[in-house]
Amino acid sequence: MKTKIYLIILLLFFAGGMVQAQVTDSLNYKFSLKEAIDYALNHQSAVLNAQIDEEIAKNDVKKTVGTGLPQVSTTFNFQDYLKVPTSLLPGEFFGQPGTQIPVKFGVKYNSSAGIELNQLLFDGTYIVGLQASKTYKELSVRTSTRTKIETVVAVTKAYYSVLVNKEQLTLIDANLVQLTKSFNDTEAMFKNGFAEKIDADRLLVLKNNLETERENATRSLSINIDLLKFQMGMPVTAALEPVDKISEIRAQPISAVVADTSAYKARIEYSLLETQKKLNLLDVKRYKSTFLPTLKGFASATKSFQSDNFSNLYDQNYPTSVIGLTLSWNLINGGQRIYQLRNAKLVVKQTENQMQDLKNGIVNEISTNQKLYANSQRSLENQERNLKLAEEILRVTRIKYEQGIGSSLEVTTAETSQKEAQNNYITALYNLLINKVDLDKATGKINY
Repeated sequence: MKTKIYLIILLLFFAGGMVQAQVTDSLNYKFSLKEAIDYALNHQSAVLNAQIDEEIAKNDVKKTVGTGLPQVSTTFNFQDYLKVPTSLLPGEFFGQPGTQIPVKFGVKYNSSAGIELNQLLFDGTYIVGLQASKTYKELSVRTSTRTKIETVVAVTKAYYSVLVNKEQLTLIDANLVQLTKSFNDTEAMFKNGFAEKIDADRLLVLKNNLETERENATRSLSINIDLLKFQMGMPVTAALEPVDKISEIRAQPISAVVADTSAYKARIEYSLLETQKKLNLLDVKRYKSTFLPTLKGFASATKSFQSDNFSNLYDQNYPTSVIGLTLSWNLINGGQRIYQLRNAKLVVKQTENQMQDLKNGIVNEISTNQKLYANSQRSLENQERNLKLAEEILRVTRIKYEQGIGSSLEVTTAETSQKEAQNNYITALYNLLINKVDLDKATGKINY
């Protein structure tokens, strides 16, 4: 018996460990940029809420359609007169002139059951409402698209920040290896009397500074990864490792900067205003339709039951049925409709002004980002050349120092120049990637 208990405990322990391992494994992600974007589009709360708004808009369309469909309702009524109503009648009716005789009218129990049908036959505002509800649905879809684009831009920038951070760490590590070697060699030369202590101290200062820079870069990488997870809608406790290489992105052909003043039409913001203008025009149409009459049809059928005895209340019924039309026409309302119509037309003009302003802003944004992207391309090319030159200068300076024909000050200066060139390269690389994202967004190339 004890053996069985121990066996069960062991099985539960290992099963729990396996479940825990599966959960842990499920929270370890290695994503390319595309995979990170796909994850964000399925988990980011802003995107999910935008998709919910789409569903709400679809339901609103169906709700609007439903107001024009037949409306059927039923009623049931039961009354028990604890005291049957009494009325006073002139005594002349009963041969007692000059008196009033109390008479009870009605029966103790009354009941009725009925069904009623109402149908909207014509209403101008309903017709316009159907058109507006479909346009509203279109607006919600485009709003959702804008949210997705904003999410893609945010994720892409955060992803690139992580890649640039990793590239920075790679350069620092390579530099730290060389600097540590130079320091160890110089310290050995100092111990053997072939170098001065200040030579080793200079390199030690550089080495310590570089180690501090590496610690800062490592912390910055952790912060940027957390930011990327936040932009993706990923739990901060999950482990995320971007797998794209900065070299692969740099190897992609650089697109030429081409001026296009009509690119604003591809922007989702402009499409949103176009849709908003449609809604505003439909609003004008709706106010115009309020000058028209409304026609409704109705039909009802009712059965009444009356008796002084509850037991036979429903033995006999007295049916009633009716059909009819209701025409309502608001002829005069103090001029309210006229001013509502005027305001609706003014709102259309406001939207048109916003569209023109947005168009000008987008054209300016495209022009600015094209220039920034072109500048960042040239800047990165220059910084790449400068970095190669700085690395070559450092290599030659180290050789000269090792051969005794160069000073440690020259090595220190070359190390500092290389470090500065690396930082400039990292900055230029980051600017190129971010400016490319901004340019793609400005020209409407990012679309989901």
